[in-house]
Amino acid sequence: MPSFLEILAREAKERAASNYYKCVKNVSFNSISLKNTILKSKNTPIIAEIKKCSPSIGDLVNEIDIKKVALEMEMGGAAGISILTEPKRFKGSLNDLIEARKQVKLPILMKDIIVSFVQIEAAANAGANAILLIKSLFEKELCKLNLEETIDYAHSLNLEVLLETHTEGEFDSAIKTKADLIGINNRNLETLEVNLNVSKKILSRKIDFNNKVIVSESGIKSLEDIQNLRKLGAHAFLIGSSIITSKNIKEKVREYANA
Repeated sequence: MPSFLEILAREAKERAASNYYKCVKNVSFNSISLKNTILKSKNTPIIAEIKKCSPSIGDLVNEIDIKKVALEMEMGGAAGISILTEPKRFKGSLNDLIEARKQVKLPILMKDIIVSFVQIEAAANAGANAILLIKSLFEKELCKLNLEETIDYAHSLNLEVLLETHTEGEFDSAIKTKADLIGINNRNLETLEVNLNVSKKILSRKIDFNNKVIVSESGIKSLEDIQNLRKLGAHAFLIGSSIITSKNIKEKVREYANA
C-alpha cells in the first residue's frame, strides 16, 4: 500500500501533466525576500498559512475570503504568508495565491507538492516569492528532478526555496544545498503523524546550520511551543491550522508574533 507521500507525488505528476499549472497569467508584483524579511523581523517571524483543509483533520473552514484573511494576517504582523495550491488533498488553488498577491505586500510562499518545473513557473507567474520543495520527494526518487538543478531553476525565476526536511539525515544534507531556508516539518508525510519533538531532536544537536534560516512547520499551537523551538535555534514558524481556525485571525497572528 502506497504511503501518503507517494500518493501526493503521483497526483502531483498527473496534475503537472494537465493544464492546471499552465493557465496562470503573469501577475505583476514587487519582488520581496522571505528570508530577509524573517532575518530583519523585530517580532517573532510567523509564516501564517492559508489552509482550507488538512488531510489528517478534514475541512478547517467552510468558506473563506482569501483577500480578507491575507490582509488580517498582514495586519497581525505576519512575516510572510504560505498558501496551499494543491487542490485535491488541501483544497487549495493557484487563484488563492493570485488573490492574496493582489491584497498584501508580504512575501508569499507557494506550498505544493512540486515535482515539475511547470509548477515552479506557475509560482513565479502567480506572484509567489518562494516555493516549498520536499527533500524526501527527491531522496525517495518520487520525482525525476535533480534537487540542485531545481533550486537553481527557482532562483533563475527570482524565487527563493524553502527546502522541507523531516529527519536528521535530510536536514544535515539540506543545509549544504543552495536552498534559502530549511524547513523542519513536524508532520510525517508518510503517516501524517505530528510531533514537535521532530524539530526539537534535530535542532538540539547544536550543529552548524551553515547560515541557513530554519523554519519549524506543523503542530505549533502555543506561545510555549514557539519559545521552546526558538531557544533551540529555529528562526521562523510556519503555522496553519491554529491560525485559520481562530475566531480572530489578526489577533491570533499578533499573539504568536509577540511570543
